[in-house]
Amino acid sequence: MSSSAALPLEETVAPEPIHREEQTSPSAAWGPVKRFFLRFGFAYFLFMMLPFDVAVLPFGRVLLKPYETLWESVGTSVGLQVFGVTVTIIPNNGSGDTTYDYVRTFCHLVLAGLLGLLWTILDKKRERDPRLHEWFRVYLRFSLAVAMIVYGTIKLIPTQFGVIGFRRLLQPFGEASPMGLLWAFMAASPPYTAFTGAVETLGGVLLIPRRTTLLGALVSAGAMLQVLVLNLCYDVPVKLFSANLLAMALLLAAPDLRRLTDLFLFNRRVEPAEIRPLFARRRLNRAAAMVWGLGLAAFTVFSLYGAYQANKTYAHLAPKPPLYGAWEVEEFVMDGSVRPPLLTDTERWRQVVFEYPDYVSFQLMQKSEGRSRRNYGLKLDSTKKTLTLQTLDTAKKETVFSYRQPEPGILTLEGTLEGKEIRARLRRIDESEFLLVSRGFHWINETPFNR
Repeated sequence: MSSSAALPLEETVAPEPIHREEQTSPSAAWGPVKRFFLRFGFAYFLFMMLPFDVAVLPFGRVLLKPYETLWESVGTSVGLQVFGVTVTIIPNNGSGDTTYDYVRTFCHLVLAGLLGLLWTILDKKRERDPRLHEWFRVYLRFSLAVAMIVYGTIKLIPTQFGVIGFRRLLQPFGEASPMGLLWAFMAASPPYTAFTGAVETLGGVLLIPRRTTLLGALVSAGAMLQVLVLNLCYDVPVKLFSANLLAMALLLAAPDLRRLTDLFLFNRRVEPAEIRPLFARRRLNRAAAMVWGLGLAAFTVFSLYGAYQANKTYAHLAPKPPLYGAWEVEEFVMDGSVRPPLLTDTERWRQVVFEYPDYVSFQLMQKSEGRSRRNYGLKLDSTKKTLTLQTLDTAKKETVFSYRQPEPGILTLEGTLEGKEIRARLRRIDESEFLLVSRGFHWINETPFNR
């Protein structure tokens, strides 16, 4: 007697009746091409998404270190031997479209293709593989849900794009990069940022129950299509990852393509989709659903908390430094010589920006060495009234300025920078002068206010 026959009736799931024509129909068997692409897709997305999935776990980055070290070795070798390029790995620099990322994706595709081909050849007697197909969908749902929730929550609590800071407000419009312009567009409207985050988070949450997987896949596909187009059009270096997330959403929706076209295009009656249980035992299915649901619900709460903490660090809820603001340089003396505010002067300061507690920025009258702004690390001592500036290169050279505030809105600086004695008098710029942050919302506009 088989082990399944000994189980109580309430512990098993009754098999769906199979009609004879389904048993004998040639369409019941999967061709080798379909079986290959199923196995190829399973292997490829496992390689592609595993680092992201593990990284969100506690100590995930520690666990990933040997795996990432192996791939870095493979990527540098393949880059040199196959493409003839030297792959330089810059960890945690914010770009997902580096040369290494493209070489690694190439390796994923080749390795997944070889595994899929070998798997199909060795398992050629199997006519169908519905179990692998179901688990492939489970992994796609899990990985896509995690990604959508992570990226959604840092928009739902507007954190990803930061705030419209003084450096951005003072920057000449034409000097902004396409990505910088997109970041400013999103940061200018926290409600819109939160709306896009709500859509992404909703897509991830809807992927959790199997009954709403299709809706979650469609919402996620719409959200990721917009993200991918923005990344392509504004040169945001997350093109590879967003393209993969869009592909995952489309793969999850693909089995229902005929039902969707019948409903939306041909106005035909659509029958409910069959939801096959993952396990033979009902209790296992219920336990798996509970663990899956509670786990991702907890992860959503954890992600929201992480976004809130990040917002307190460098976005809207972050503490302001003592000299916070943009300061116009009214008087500037260098090496005893008064420097008038000439647009041809490449050394005179135009504005000084204190935006973060450990960072200061000097806007120049004219570009110098291709830069109109010089940035330094900052340590402010409010007791001694000193500013310690540190270069951001590897040399980490330091210099000290003294400061005074003789009256509200006035700041004086005195010290040595790059071998030059500097004395400056600054006046704080009123934020209301910037229309981008002061214009606000109006239900009634007699004429378009397009400046």
